[in-house]
This record gives sequence, structure tokens and C-alpha cells, in this order.
Amino acid sequence: MAMAPPRKPIDRASAALLAVVLLLGACATTPTGRRQLQFFPADQVAQMGESAYGQLLKQEPTLPPEHPIGRYVQCVVDALIAVVPPPEGGGEWDVTVFAGEQVNAFALPGGNIGVYAGLLRAARAPAQLAAVIGHEIAHVQAEHANARLSTQFAADAGLQLIQVLGQGTAVESQTAMSLLGLGAQVGLLLPFSRAQESEADILGLRYMAQAGFDPRAAVTLWQNMAQVAGGQEVPTFLSTHPSGAQRIETLNREIPRALETWRRAQAEGRTPSCRPPA
Repeated sequence: MAMAPPRKPIDRASAALLAVVLLLGACATTPTGRRQLQFFPADQVAQMGESAYGQLLKQEPTLPPEHPIGRYVQCVVDALIAVVPPPEGGGEWDVTVFAGEQVNAFALPGGNIGVYAGLLRAARAPAQLAAVIGHEIAHVQAEHANARLSTQFAADAGLQLIQVLGQGTAVESQTAMSLLGLGAQVGLLLPFSRAQESEADILGLRYMAQAGFDPRAAVTLWQNMAQVAGGQEVPTFLSTHPSGAQRIETLNREIPRALETWRRAQAEGRTPSCRPPA
């Protein structure tokens, strides 16, 4: 029986070309037209989101749906999801109010939305709360979790490829890998996340306006956030979020268009009447 000839090891040029082809083939377009990596099926990422949500429910106390804060948050969410498509990867939008006092909210692939009671310290009006929840929904609709996973995967794969193709002593290789790892983190992953945050701000502004909430409340929200934070912010260069001032600048550029959307929504009868708890 004839033996198959041994495979030739892949050369540096072929490996690099293969990496480029894989990266280009994994590019997707977001709702705002921005290009991003997207390696993973949406339903797989949604399952990951469901799993993470299940773990969070075991760790964090929640408020019952009939709690005044629960009813209020549900009212705002209902107005938003009436104008937003179902979450990517299947499922339906569902909200849980967590009893924690942190000023925070999230939305996970699969459609689970979490709002912490402490968020109401900054989101002091329905439209401000809609700005936060619209922003978090936008992360799901733009498949930012998929992009984050894909970017991390590409960065890890790229470092391994460089290690395989690189030359030099073991010490030089280890030093280069350490520097490249830092460069990938600061130069690729964090700025990419800031781009996601800015995109979610823009999309969230559209969603809240379509739902009938005054988009100008988004600016007030971030002014409130600055007050709650006491002026303490992580330097933007090493932050995954834009600074409050940068967010407000981005929102102010988008508000004239969002106001037109809001006025149309109002004319069509979308006038949410959610009342904050006393």
C-alpha cells in the first residue's frame, strides 16, 4: 500500500495570507455601517448570554416584577421593545430589576436586560432611563458581544501566528510576545470597545426617539452620571468607555436627527406614560 507523501509545512507567506483571508471573511456590517469582526454564529453567542444571565441570577438579589421600580422599568422597556426588532440569535426581550445600588444596566445576547435599582440615582426621568436601556439594547442589536469575542480570538490567534513565524532567540521571542500582547490590548481591544460604546450611544438615541422618548434626555443623563461619579473618571486612553464629555459631544451631533424621529413618533401616538416610583 502506497503511503501518502508527507505534507509540506506551511511557509510564512502562506500562513500570513491565510490569516488575512480568514479575517476579511469574518467582517460584518453593523446597523450604523461600521465594519467589525464576527466569527461566531449569533445563536451560539445568544446561548452564551443566556448562560451568563443564569449565573448572574444565582448571585444577585432581584426585585419582584410587582415592585414599583419593577413596574416602572418594565413600562420603559415595553415602550422600547415595541419599536426594536427581536434580539439577534433568537429569543425575546426580557427585563429583570436587580436590587443592587450600583448605577448600572446591561443587555445580553439572547435578549435578557438587567437594570440595577441604583441606576435611578442617575436616570431620574423615564426618558433618561430609556437612554440607558436603549444603549444596552443597541449593544445586542449591533452584535457587539460577538465582535468582542471575535476580536479577542483574532488577537490571540495573531500572537500565536507571530510566535510560529518569528525568528530570534527564546528570550527575544518572549519579550516580543509580551510587548505584542500589551499592544494588542491597548491598541486594538480597548479602542475597539470605545467604538462600540459610541455606536451604542447613537443607536440607543434612535431607539428612544422611535419609542417616543425625548432624545435630549440622553445628554442630561450623562450630566447626572458625572454628578453621581463625583467627577472621577478613568483616563480615556485606558478606558473601554468614552469620557462623559466625549459622549455628550457625540450625542449632541446626533440629536437634531433624533428630534425629527421623536416628533414623528409623537405624531403617530407613541407617547409613553411611565411614572417613576415615589
